[in-house]
Amino acid sequence: MKAIVCPKYGPPEILQIKDVAKPTPKENEVLIRIIRATVTAGDCEIRRFDFPSWLWILARLGFGIRGPRNQILGQELSGEIEEVGKDVTRFKLGDQVFGTTGFGMGAYAEYNCLPELGDTVITLKPSNLTFDEAATIPTGGITAMHFLKKANIQPGQKVLINGAGGSIGTIGVQLCKFWGAEVTAVDSTSKLDMLRSIGADHVVDYTKEEFAERGVIYDAIFDIVGKAPWSGIKRSLTEDGFYLNGYPTISRSLRGRWMASRSNRTYVGGSATDNLEDLVFLTELFEAGTLKAVIDRRYPLEEIVEAHKYVESGQKIGNVVITVDELS
Repeated sequence: MKAIVCPKYGPPEILQIKDVAKPTPKENEVLIRIIRATVTAGDCEIRRFDFPSWLWILARLGFGIRGPRNQILGQELSGEIEEVGKDVTRFKLGDQVFGTTGFGMGAYAEYNCLPELGDTVITLKPSNLTFDEAATIPTGGITAMHFLKKANIQPGQKVLINGAGGSIGTIGVQLCKFWGAEVTAVDSTSKLDMLRSIGADHVVDYTKEEFAERGVIYDAIFDIVGKAPWSGIKRSLTEDGFYLNGYPTISRSLRGRWMASRSNRTYVGGSATDNLEDLVFLTELFEAGTLKAVIDRRYPLEEIVEAHKYVESGQKIGNVVITVDELS
C-alpha cells in the first residue's frame, strides 16, 4: 500500500511516499481503508519535533529518539472497514467510520488498523456527512470539548477564544454558541469573515489590536495557541473565571497556577485525552447540522509536503484535508 513515511525529524521535505506492507488486524482491531485524512498543526509539530522545553525528554522517549517511532504520521481519518478481528463487536465489514489514531498515528496511508476500543477513538460516520467533513472532527473537536467542558459554559456567559480560526477553534466557537454563550473570536485578518459565518458574536484581529483594549470581561478565556498577552488575560477574566491554556509552556503554566492560587479563578492546562463519549456527542451535533465543518484546502496524498508547508504558514482557515482514495 502507499503511505507517507517520516524517517526522521525535520522540515516538510523529509516526508516521502513509499510502498509499505498492508497491515493485518489483530483480534480486537478493524482494518480501515482510509479515504480521507487531515494535516493538523499537531502533525507538523511531531514531524519537526517542536514541543515545549519541559516536555522535550518525555516527548523524545514517547515519539522516538532520532525520528518518529511510528513513521507514518496523521492523526485523523475517515474511511470504510475492510476487515474485522474476531473479537470485534461494534463494527462490521463495510461500515463507514471516522476517528482519531491518537499518538499511534498512521493516517497518511491507504490502510490502518485500529482497536475498536482503547487509546484510539473511532465511531460510525453519519450518512449525511461527507468523508471530508468527518475527517476534520476528531482531534479538534475532542480537544475543544476537553477544555470547554472544564469551564461549564452557561447561557449568557462571555467566552473569548484566542486562535479561533483553526481546527480546534472553529469547533470551539460553535460549541460555545450551542451552549448559549456570547463568543469573541481572536485571529488574523483573513479568518475573521469565516469566524463570523460560524457564529462568533465579535471578532478581534490580533494583528491590529489586543483584545484587552476593548475592556470586556470574560467568564472564560480559551487560549488555544498559548499566546494571549498575560496582562490582558488578568485584566479580562472575571474573578471566578476560567483560563483554559491549550499550549502550556512552563512560563504560562506557572503563571496560570499562581493566578489560580491567589484568586477564585481556575486554571486548566495539560492536553486532551481521546474520548469516545465526546466524539459521539460531537457526531450527533454535526449530524443535526448544529455544527459545521470548516475546510480550507484539499490535497492529494502525493502532495503531503505542500499540505504541511501550508499548515505551517499559519494561513490555514479551519482544516486541511488529504485525499487518500480519490474514488470517494
